[in-house]
Amino acid sequence: MLKDITILLLALSSLFFFMVGTVGLIRLPDVFSRMHATTKSDTLGAGLGLLALMVYKGLDPVSLKLLLILVFIFITNPVAAHIIAKAAFHKKMRNQKEDDHGAV
Repeated sequence: MLKDITILLLALSSLFFFMVGTVGLIRLPDVFSRMHATTKSDTLGAGLGLLALMVYKGLDPVSLKLLLILVFIFITNPVAAHIIAKAAFHKKMRNQKEDDHGAV
């Protein structure tokens, strides 16, 4: 019972952070704000989702693999975002704002 509640809370929290990142991607004005919103929320959302799967599987070799995936995501996602931000900065995309095109 407690395990099910923990899994549900972790999965719903993961879904919440993914949704916040999606809204940030749609609503924010420039490339840096969008990247900040999606990078932070997607990393946390993926982490919480993988933690939910780890709690679901229990002490299992699959949980170790999920932990390694979690560590990999926590290392690579910020590094990739930094590289993309650096490329956007060098391309002079600092204050470039795109048209809304009916964004919610």
